[in-house]
Amino acid sequence: MSMKHVKNLECVQCGATYAPGQVSYTCPNHSGVSGILEVQYDYDRIRERFDEPLDGDIRSQWKYRAFLPVDDDATPVTLGEGGTELYDAPRLSEQLGVETRVKDDGRNPTGVLKDRATSVSVTKAMHASRGIVTCASTGNAAASLAGYAARAGVDCRLFVPSDAPVGKLAQPLVYGADVLAVDGSYDEAYDLSMEATEEFGWYNRNAAINPYQVEGKRTVGHEIAEQTRGDVPDWLVFSMGDGCTIHGAWKGFREFRKMGFVEQVPKMLGVQAEGAAAIHDAFHEHGSADELASTRADSIAVGRPRNTVKALRALNESSGSSVLVDDEEILRAEKLLGSTEGIYAEPAGAAPVAGVRTALREGLIEENESVVVVVTGNGLKDTESAMEASGTATEIAPNIEAVNELYGTDGD
Repeated sequence: MSMKHVKNLECVQCGATYAPGQVSYTCPNHSGVSGILEVQYDYDRIRERFDEPLDGDIRSQWKYRAFLPVDDDATPVTLGEGGTELYDAPRLSEQLGVETRVKDDGRNPTGVLKDRATSVSVTKAMHASRGIVTCASTGNAAASLAGYAARAGVDCRLFVPSDAPVGKLAQPLVYGADVLAVDGSYDEAYDLSMEATEEFGWYNRNAAINPYQVEGKRTVGHEIAEQTRGDVPDWLVFSMGDGCTIHGAWKGFREFRKMGFVEQVPKMLGVQAEGAAAIHDAFHEHGSADELASTRADSIAVGRPRNTVKALRALNESSGSSVLVDDEEILRAEKLLGSTEGIYAEPAGAAPVAGVRTALREGLIEENESVVVVVTGNGLKDTESAMEASGTATEIAPNIEAVNELYGTDGD
């Protein structure tokens, strides 16, 4: 193994450290998945390895290979993930009442930010000669893993709740994966995936327990830092499910500050749905009990987040905060984002827009501040919710008179 830039894996609970490769997933000092591991780096070595120009030309996340925990001789399994656009959003800004830019990670190869993490984990699985990969998912991670498994030529076995959106189930099936629809919640599907991993020795991509998954998500933070050099936003806004993504983005942005590539860091705003509020409740010390999640934003419908500790670190270290939004607000945000800026987001991807409105109303974000909202998934993932947000097509007769009735003879 040649990863001299990776120092160790540190347990977020007890601080025990392990050499890379010494443990596969979590700290053995704890039962279940509570002993989440954090990858620690030697940044002097990374500085020696990283020689890319920070000029905004980002063709894929592998521009930041020097930061990623993959062996020097590993061949990346890639579909061109990363390098997504950061858009100015003047009409959305006017509607929200605060300067807003949008990072559209729904433009990743399988339509979701998770491709950043999956590329890293499948690269590691292939380098370790692991022939079967698995994960539990509400849909997006399943589609992502299936796509990259197909690219790598390895078998993929997925555990999803049976009520996952049809579009998200169709995608991994097209990629050739075995999709196992579990008669239960995401949390039950997750528990079963862990049992199968233990029983059969498959390589598990689950972001909550695979320490290298979050590390792939860091690249969205690297990209935003590079894309906003000289104009770093006051706030960086993500929806939260398991808590991995917001932590990864914060870690990546913070690394660029540590290395002197940017002069400041943003505050992180985490957005959760009212029906899946465990991280928000933990941050505000509301004392939430484990419950089944219930929200139209299925990608963040997590009742028992496994990476709460890391998410809380991101919020606290950045002097950030979290807010809750209801499903009606999320669907309105999906329509608003599409109609003002032409960006098509699934509900979880639109939740940050709703979160900005709530944060403004609650006084967390000031009107003179700036924000970057990150769309984590494409709207084609869940067209049923999009139709609910936007309504149906207008039916007309097949003649020009019908058009005249709607718009008048001048067409306006």
